[in-house]
Amino acid sequence: MYENHDVSQATVDSATLRMTTVELNPDPPVEAFARAKDLADAESDARFGDHMLLSWYDHDRDLESPQHTSECHRDSAVPGYVDYAVYRGASLKIDVDGGRFVFFYLPVRT
Repeated sequence: MYENHDVSQATVDSATLRMTTVELNPDPPVEAFARAKDLADAESDARFGDHMLLSWYDHDRDLESPQHTSECHRDSAVPGYVDYAVYRGASLKIDVDGGRFVFFYLPVRT
């Protein structure tokens, strides 16, 4: 849906293939980032218990975290926030509203 950050078409490496992707499409769609994050956090909590949010993208505001990670990836098929998460071991991608909000999580082992 959001072509400039469509990570489903991007091939990062084999780590991406091992990552679980969950698509959440609430009806009605979420009104803002905070609600999308709450939904994603709840899904990650249900799957992992303790977890760490590694990176995210907010299409509505064209913001990402970590900030400016995509600046070095301007000519790449892989946005910086995706690359950041994959190479730090993310094992869960949560996509809310067809790419409108994307979150990457890592379980925390204690």
